Amino acid sequence: MNNEKVQNIDSNTACVNASEQQHPAWYNLKYAAVGIIFGIVFVKAEIISWFRIQEMFRLQSFHMFGVIGTAVVVGAISVFLIKKLKVKTIHGEEIKIADKEFNKGQIYGGSLFGFGWALTGACPGPLFAQIGTGALVIIVTLFSSIAGTWLYGLLREKLPH
Repeated sequence: MNNEKVQNIDSNTACVNASEQQHPAWYNLKYAAVGIIFGIVFVKAEIISWFRIQEMFRLQSFHMFGVIGTAVVVGAISVFLIKKLKVKTIHGEEIKIADKEFNKGQIYGGSLFGFGWALTGACPGPLFAQIGTGALVIIVTLFSSIAGTWLYGLLREKLPH
């Protein structure tokens, strides 16, 4: 990235690792393949099960807490190793992970996310897998999450950060 691009990125930006490399559109099919495999794993592990999600929110089962806890530990170890070993992308580009500062907007956003997850039995990760299994009512949740993301982008400057 050139310096002008880096200077225009604020501390709340989700990604600062914009690749400068250009690839043909079909190059992204590998991500679709990984997504399909990820969805199959979600279905087999019952992560997309509305009943499993309700058990979690009612504190009746450890299943989802175990899955989420495992993901957090694997993610933390991965980030540590990426930083420590200065791992590069498969194209040789440096991976930069920006530090984030805590702010009260994370409490509000996390609460809204949790309430939505508890009410719908779906979070953004398994939405497509749930739709793929035939739970077509989740399309409403998908469009609602898209609308919420759009609304956040529209109101971002007025929200607490």
